Amino acid sequence: MKVLFAASETIPFLKSGGLGDVVGTLPKSLKGLGLDVRVIIPKYVDIPDAYKQHFKYKTHFNVSVGWRNQYCGIDECIIDGITFYLVDNEYYYKRPGMYGYYDEAERFAFFSRSVLECLGHIDFKPDIIHCHDWQTALIPVLLEEQYRLSEIHHDIRTVFTIHNLKYQGIYGQEVLEDLFGLSKDYAMNKKFEFYGDINLLKAALYYADMVTTVSPTYAEEIQNVYYGEKLDGILRDINFKLKGILNGIDYDIFSPEKDQHIFFNYTTAKSGKLENKVKLQAISGLPQNDQIPVIAIISRLVEQKGFDLVLHVMQEILNMDIQLVVLGVGDYKYEQFFKELEQHYPKKVKAFIEFDISLAQKIYAGADMFLMPSLFEPCGLSQLISLKYGTIPVVRGTGGLKDTVEPYNKFTNEGTGFVFNNYNAHEFLYALEDAVELYRNDEKAWQELMKRAMNVDYSWNQSAGEYIAVYESLRADICH
Repeated sequence: MKVLFAASETIPFLKSGGLGDVVGTLPKSLKGLGLDVRVIIPKYVDIPDAYKQHFKYKTHFNVSVGWRNQYCGIDECIIDGITFYLVDNEYYYKRPGMYGYYDEAERFAFFSRSVLECLGHIDFKPDIIHCHDWQTALIPVLLEEQYRLSEIHHDIRTVFTIHNLKYQGIYGQEVLEDLFGLSKDYAMNKKFEFYGDINLLKAALYYADMVTTVSPTYAEEIQNVYYGEKLDGILRDINFKLKGILNGIDYDIFSPEKDQHIFFNYTTAKSGKLENKVKLQAISGLPQNDQIPVIAIISRLVEQKGFDLVLHVMQEILNMDIQLVVLGVGDYKYEQFFKELEQHYPKKVKAFIEFDISLAQKIYAGADMFLMPSLFEPCGLSQLISLKYGTIPVVRGTGGLKDTVEPYNKFTNEGTGFVFNNYNAHEFLYALEDAVELYRNDEKAWQELMKRAMNVDYSWNQSAGEYIAVYESLRADICH
């Protein structure tokens, strides 16, 4: 079976979040199970030269973006056995970063059409195009409306994965004709129309053959008003083709045994963890004391990640004998809060207002607990990484956090982390206090908790099999 992943980002080239991790690691597991999986992304100027030197020109052709006739080059490279295609257009992608430009709709309209157009030029005809997030939402739409009758595209089926429903690609109605080559009639089509505008993700929900999201609980939650981002009604309408498949992580990358970024490699909770902790305290300028629990935050500093709760009870948190290490960038108010906290509590708080992958791994390895009190969380990868490193998560029971962190039960000595359910600052605080109390008062129970956390398997193995079942059901539909 041949599958083409279409996405706006992927590791190892560039990523802004979990989307890039998934697109870069899931294909390796699918390939290991016998599929021919390839990945196509834009060729951004910020891709490191270490990778660019391996890109080989493959072909070029012109692509229509409404009335525009744009050059499209295709480069190719193979990394870890996976073929990557890079869509080259300097006007759209020779800019710093990946997102945030005034012509975002045009940039990704070009990319979506390039994905469909390139199939006649690259000697690869997929059975499935697997699209990820709103930047690729036009692919199922254009395939059905403009490409379905061509011999190359006739039998292709589409899967559309929602990584975060909050980001939808909402634009004025004028883009339909101007960028997509669709008549004005589509503006009032229920598949596109969204409170007077058009919504690309909404259209993909209708046009894709299968819709997935990145955890079973999130798939349920987004069909309710609170989590549905004004699309809950549509998601209920199409729930016959909606499935939640839990994200995994690549243990070749995220493993304390192999990780080249951490100070000491370790295989169990007892060996190596303390040495990493003391080194983390040293580089953070905190007192080196292996008895003090180190609490970590590694995150985008945005409302979604629950930082309003953190701010609300931070004084109570700091009243405990703990140390806090923060790594991340995001909203100005949260960045400033943690910077000022560090100034007032230099012996208790270190705030790295940056994003540094190597430093992130050192924090995962050296911290005792990991905070993730999210307002909502489609899946989350950070808690999966923290579990593998024996860094006990304190999370809110929502989305993928609910699916991956089993609440600790002190009576049965079961569970892998500390979970609170309501979006309430003091519920969060009580969960963290329970974690600190166990750490301080019952070393044996804490070590057993760490061991269970490290032994949970959230590799891609099971989830890859679920994706293959989805692909096979769509291919069986073609045969019928």
